[in-house]
Amino acid sequence: MFQKILIANRGEIACRVAATARRMGIRTVAVYSDADANAQHVKACDEAVHIGPASPRESYLRADRILEAAKATGAQAVHPGYGFLSENEDFAQACEEAGIAFIGPPASAIAAMGSKSAAKALMEKAGVPLVPGYHGDKQDAAFLKAQADAMGYPVLIKASAGGGGKGMRAVQASADFEAALASCQREAQASFGSAHVLVERYVTQPRHIEIQLFGDQQGNYVYLFERDCSVQRRHQKVLEEAPAPGMTAERRQQMGEAAIAAARSVGYVGAGTVEFICEQDGRFYFMEMNTRLQVEHPVTEAITGLDLVEWQLRVAAGEPLPLRQDQLQLKGHAIEARICAENPAQQFLPATGTLQILRTPASSSFEVAPVRVDSGVREGDVISPYYDSMIAKLIVWGEDRDAALSRLDAALRDLHITGLHTNVAFVRRVIHTASFSKAHLDTALIEREHAALFQAPGVPAEVAIGAAMASLLRPAKAAHGSKARDPWSVQDGWRLSGQPRHREVLLHEGQPLTVTTTRVGPRDYELQVGDQLGKLSLLSAQGDQQDISLNGQRLRINTYRHEDDIHVFTSEGAVHLQRVNPLTLVDHSHQGTGRLTALMPGKVVALLVKEGQQVKQGEPLAVTEAMKMEHTLTAPQDGTVAAILCAVGDQVAEGVELLRID
Repeated sequence: MFQKILIANRGEIACRVAATARRMGIRTVAVYSDADANAQHVKACDEAVHIGPASPRESYLRADRILEAAKATGAQAVHPGYGFLSENEDFAQACEEAGIAFIGPPASAIAAMGSKSAAKALMEKAGVPLVPGYHGDKQDAAFLKAQADAMGYPVLIKASAGGGGKGMRAVQASADFEAALASCQREAQASFGSAHVLVERYVTQPRHIEIQLFGDQQGNYVYLFERDCSVQRRHQKVLEEAPAPGMTAERRQQMGEAAIAAARSVGYVGAGTVEFICEQDGRFYFMEMNTRLQVEHPVTEAITGLDLVEWQLRVAAGEPLPLRQDQLQLKGHAIEARICAENPAQQFLPATGTLQILRTPASSSFEVAPVRVDSGVREGDVISPYYDSMIAKLIVWGEDRDAALSRLDAALRDLHITGLHTNVAFVRRVIHTASFSKAHLDTALIEREHAALFQAPGVPAEVAIGAAMASLLRPAKAAHGSKARDPWSVQDGWRLSGQPRHREVLLHEGQPLTVTTTRVGPRDYELQVGDQLGKLSLLSAQGDQQDISLNGQRLRINTYRHEDDIHVFTSEGAVHLQRVNPLTLVDHSHQGTGRLTALMPGKVVALLVKEGQQVKQGEPLAVTEAMKMEHTLTAPQDGTVAAILCAVGDQVAEGVELLRID
């Protein structure tokens, strides 16, 4: 077994690998960029080496610097994690040539599966079912469009070298094909260094089911059952679960054997995942093979009780697979939710900012448990625009699917994050939809349940206001050292005459509300908002948690205050309010909307209009790239492009004006 390994990654997966290595007595080396000097993964390892600036192209994608670090520290092997260089055959080959073990498949297997079009040709020979489509090398736009037209719409354009939803577009009509192709090719070139794409028939109501497999250097293979990853946004996974609902033992065996045939055809070694698109009737087609450990691997760990990183290390060190196929057992049900910094209400736009609050439910990390939270960030860390927006992975296990769902709901309720937009509330709404709760799964679930996900009422206004006021009215602790009976240290609102009143202006869902409280007892208040009256009692408090009574209803709430921001978490959900100085209130309702600004820090990759051009509301005007994804900015109104204030290639900050529409 290795004595020391280098982890060529960052964030959660680097911490995950380090945890298993520590348990096995293996020393670890971290690599880090300027942006990650104080990151959690650096502290999780025994040693750390600086490899460059914040940009991945100058740090985590620099194979030469990573190998220099491995040699300098005496690391015997490199674990690539996922993303970055994990599926780069040149890096795997360079490790081999340097005499350093690559904890992953051989370079030849990565190369064979790295091109989706070439992989599909191999799968056809191996007898693995394929989706109809064009997987060849001819990349002329007119030719590809002709292939799509002949295939019939909708079609799916996919980056041949890609993954993770990048360089992928569904096209519904022939008129939209060319623009979608150009966007895919730009994103593919930026993400993977290749603009090569393939075009396939878009399967309607598809399920996304993948098989986790392992191979060793002795030629043995096993499949560790399946995961259903159908719930996706922007072709990226939101929820993953195992086993796949409705899966029969016969179908599981068919898909497992097909996955092993795929792996055997390229001499695969280590952990890999074969992804299939499945029809609702159970028919399945090879989509791609991920030649690395998957983000969602903890789901498989939960139902098997195994440590897949340990398996990776043992196989890479030359040991045979720890178990045979007939020794593997599936127990219970597990679900993973990806907790991301993003704004679901703004088409899942990635968010940046400081994690002012990051409080997790009672859980374990990086090991099998009923509730598991794997994360590479801590409270106070910054989610930057340089890397992926994932904050944590929340994994739950139950005896069956219903038990796992209940546990996931409770864990999401107790996961409190402030400082930036997240998808926590959105994921909680997803698991409560009729489609997900009843396991009616396909990749269009989010679109199909749009009303329940985006139009559902949030925390009732009276609860939000009452909870916020409970936080503001909460008595402060007596001064340190003061006597218990000293009347001057008791902050109970006593006054010489009249009832104590307190007035606040709170911004709730964009509307300023004046809230007046009148103290009518030691812990009792009357609330008035407009002509609405209510009663609030502060029952008890511990830390950030309070028990209150609001109009006779007992509530347990958590409130977190940061300057004028008040974040309220209740069993019904979370809400954000702001304290407002009434002298600074400004009416924004009549301001013009002709300014097009950058929604987040990024790079301008395309300008689609010229000055003086007439545009319609919703028409694409510019494309920016941030967090490894393209974001199309559209016209906020009908009008004329009065000014273009940026150029292709510009790095722009959030809020910077890019174009002006008159």
